Amino acid sequence: MNDAYHWTKVLHIAAVIAWMAGMFYLPRLFVYHAETTLGSDQDRTFTVMEGRLLRIIMRPAMIVAWLSGLALASQAGFFDARWLQAKLLLVVLMTGLHGYLSRCAKNFAAEENRHDPRFFRILNEIPTILMLGIIILVVVKPF
Repeated sequence: MNDAYHWTKVLHIAAVIAWMAGMFYLPRLFVYHAETTLGSDQDRTFTVMEGRLLRIIMRPAMIVAWLSGLALASQAGFFDARWLQAKLLLVVLMTGLHGYLSRCAKNFAAEENRHDPRFFRILNEIPTILMLGIIILVVVKPF
């Protein structure tokens, strides 16, 4: 592989780490946010934190992860590989979860959250499960 491939892989790994950090942290913020009183200073602080995390870290990292990942797959000719197709399915699910978390943040900002802290504790486990599946597919390439 050429230097561009390796630098693209560095970019991809960095973007995935940033995106996953947000995917782990945002639901944890929701746990604490769901425990606050609507309209309180704490409520407003969590709303700002969640919005910034999404806009400044998570969304750009997700976009870079997608673009660099597709570039890597194209450069290496992996699109016919079944492991990559399975990985892409899990990444699509992760992206859908990202969208759902964005909706939850908007609901908190509009003071329309309908979920208790327990819901967000359970939701917080989904990125871990998806991430482990993605890592297994990339490293082991079981098919």
